[in-house]
This record gives sequence, structure tokens and C-alpha cells, in this order.
Amino acid sequence: MIRNGELRMTEVKRVGRKYWWVLVLTVLGGVLIALGLTAVLPKRYLSETIVLIEQPTVSSDIVKPVVTEAMYQRLASMQQEILSRSRLQPIIEKFGLYPKERNTAQMEDLVLLLQSAITVTPLDPMAGTNAARSQQTTFPGFTVGVTFDDPQIAQRICSEITTMFMQQNAKDLDDKSNSATQFVSQQLVEAKRRLDDQEAKLADFKQHNIGSLPEQEQTNLSLLTGMNSQLEALSQALSRAQEDKAFNESLLSAQLASLNQGNGSAETLEHQLAALQDLLATLQSRYTPEHPDVIKTKSQIEEIRKQMAEPPDPNNTATARGSKNEPPQIQQLRARMRQDDLNLEELTKRQAQLQTHINVLQGRLQMSPAVEQQYKELTRNHQEALDFYTDLMKKHDQSSMSQDLNHQQEGEHFTVLDPPSLPSTPSFPKKPYFAGGGFGAGLALGLGILYLLAAVDKTMHNEQDVEVCLKLPVLVAVPTLDRMGSGRGRMASLDKSLDLARTRN
Repeated sequence: MIRNGELRMTEVKRVGRKYWWVLVLTVLGGVLIALGLTAVLPKRYLSETIVLIEQPTVSSDIVKPVVTEAMYQRLASMQQEILSRSRLQPIIEKFGLYPKERNTAQMEDLVLLLQSAITVTPLDPMAGTNAARSQQTTFPGFTVGVTFDDPQIAQRICSEITTMFMQQNAKDLDDKSNSATQFVSQQLVEAKRRLDDQEAKLADFKQHNIGSLPEQEQTNLSLLTGMNSQLEALSQALSRAQEDKAFNESLLSAQLASLNQGNGSAETLEHQLAALQDLLATLQSRYTPEHPDVIKTKSQIEEIRKQMAEPPDPNNTATARGSKNEPPQIQQLRARMRQDDLNLEELTKRQAQLQTHINVLQGRLQMSPAVEQQYKELTRNHQEALDFYTDLMKKHDQSSMSQDLNHQQEGEHFTVLDPPSLPSTPSFPKKPYFAGGGFGAGLALGLGILYLLAAVDKTMHNEQDVEVCLKLPVLVAVPTLDRMGSGRGRMASLDKSLDLARTRN
């Protein structure tokens, strides 16, 4: 009897001893019913295969992969693509799946049924490996499972789905490699055009600024220094030529004056000697004794002194007067003057040319800062275009190499570890699982029935039940009679009951 909803252990034992067969029947019935369900329910067979993800055999430091998307994302994208209606409907039609449902269901419903029968599960990486430390980006492979009511059809569908995964992976890698290569090729053409434009601008700038480029500045300074030295030398030579011309003009004037007067007297020679001595003093103050002008003037002085030392010849004067030709000395002076004129003309021309070159060099040096700024800008633009073109060339080569690796199966690819299995036992329903479930359900049901039996049992089995039920104290207790026991034991039990009754009174 249950008091206040509390089930005591003595009551449990009593109910268990009395109704043990209820628990046995419920457990046995639950197991039998579960086994019966395994025989009645439609059987499902699971065909599985493992697809490994082979990493590239060539290090990524040598050939960088074009596809950098995480494998989880790629697998999810491929799964969505393969489990779409456009890919599953041909499989349904190819294998003639769901013949009974075709008459009543739409194709979308059949595709949903087939989608629910296909499972794609990534493999967990081994603990401690690099893949385990980066589970968000990579994993060693995945399993493809197909559950169907026919084991052979399940195997065929699993093989078909696995093949579609491998083909889709190869197609995705090839498409992305081709897209990357084409994009880089287009960018490479544009970069080549920009590089050619920059090279043309730089070449045109160099052509229009020859001699004013920054690398030619030091050369221009050296040339300007040399030309200034040459200009100074030409100026000195021009001054000497002008002095020579002035001296020869003075000599010619003196000779002509002497010739016109018909007087070759010593006074004229003395006048010439004085002029030459003054000229020699001037030259010696400027030049060394070995200078050609000093030596020439000294020789002229010696010649005049010789003429002054000779006695006068009266016939010579008459002849000179009557002669229409000038004396050799005058002709020589005129020749010297013509030579002086030519020298002066040549020196003046050279001086003008040299001055022109100096002005050009000075103009180039003055323009150097502006030219250098423009040249730096053009050079910087050209270098940027060249670097961009070189970088694109490297990327294009990397993309081509990656594409070749994919074609040669040396890059990342899928490998089927084992072909899809042909299941011999159904994956649903499984007898051990159903038997265990039936045992648990029968046990729970039996315990529930036993509890109900204990709850509805109002029989009084001891003095506590009597007190609870009658709400009166127990005065006398009927002892349990043991036929096999001794009288002493019966009397002891009776005395104990009487003592208990007296105590409560």
C-alpha cells in the first residue's frame, strides 16, 4: 500500500515478488514487437565510399595555387551544385528511381527524396596534425553515403555521386585556373601598352633634351670648364693678334711715309727702332723671353740696327722713287697684315662659336632642375609600369604552371580510397538497436504497470497500513505463525506484540 505517494522498498519487494511475471511479459513483449517491426518495416541499405583530398605534390613556395578558397567552402559549393535538380534528375531517370511515386509525386518531390538519401560528411583530421590545428580551412577528405531500398542501386548512385564530385572538382580547378590566366593575360596586355607608352614618352623626352639630362650634368660642367679655358686662351691670342696687327700697321705707315718722302735717312730708322723698343718693353712685361712675339720683335730691332749701320746709297733712293713697285719690306708688311687679318677673323669666328657653345651649356645647366624633375617623374612612371608588368608576368607564369599541374594531376585533386560498398545487411532497421529499444520500452512499461498495481492496492499488510487506514492505534497484533518454528519463538513474538500494544496505550 502506497502512503502519501511514497513507495517504500518493502512495498517494492512485495510487489516484485507477487507480480514479477508482469515485468517479464512486458519486456519479452517489447523485444518481440521490436523484432517484428524489423521484419515489417521497409529495409534501407547504405553504400559508402571515402574520397581523399590529395595535396599538391609541388610545394606552394615553388608554384602558388590559383584557387585559395577554403576546402570547406569549396565542398559546400560542390555539394550544392551536385545535389541540385539539374544534376539529380538525370540520375533519377537513368536508374528509374521511385517508380511508384512517379505517378503521384512531382519531380521536385522525387529530387528531395534523393537529396535526403545522400549524405556528404567531412572526415575529422587526426589529432595533433596540421590539419587538426586548422580545421576551418582544410580536412583530409570526406565520405559519400547513399541510403536506398536496393543495395545495388545504392551502390550505383554512390558511384555516380562520387564521380560527379571528382569531375566537378577538376572542372572547378580548371575553370578557375583558366579564368585567372585569362584575366592576368588581359591585364598583361594593358600593362604592356602602358609600359610602351611610358617608354615612348621617356625616349621622346630624352631626344628633345639631349645634353640636359641629369646624368649629363657633370659632363656639361666639365665641358663648360674646358670651354672657358679655351675661350680665355682665344681671348689672349686675339689680343696678341690685334697687337701684331697694330704694330705692323705702324711699321707699314712708317715705311710708306719714308717711301713717299724718298728719304731713307737714319732719322726714319731711328723712329722705327724707338717704336720697336717700346713694343719690346711692352711684350717683355707680359711674356717670357722665349715667347714668339718677343723673339720676333728682337729680330726686327736687330734688322733695323743693321740698316742703320750701312752707309746711305744715293742710287737706291732714286731707284726707289722711280720705281712703281713697292719695296720687299713693304710687301712683306702687307703680307703680314693680311695674315693678321685672317688670324683675327679666324680667332673671332672661333671665339664666337666657342661663346655660342658656352651659352648652350649654360642654358642646359640652368634648365637642369626643371628637366631633372620632369625626368624623375617620367622615370618613376616608367619604373612603376615596368614593375607592374613584371609582376603580372610572374603571376601569369604562376597561373600557367598551376594550370599545368592541375592537368597533370600534380595539384590538389580527389582520390577514391575504396570503391562504393555493396551493402549486404540493411542499415535500417537494425535488429540489435530495435531489440534494445524494445527491451527498454518493455522494461519501462512493466515498471509503470507495477507502480500502478502498487498504487491501486489498498490491502493492509502491516501495522502501519492499519494505522494509516483506520487512523487508530493497534492494540493487538496477530503474530506470524511459523509451523516449523518452536513454541518459544511463538511466545516471544506474542510477548513482543503485547508489549507494543501496552506501550501505545
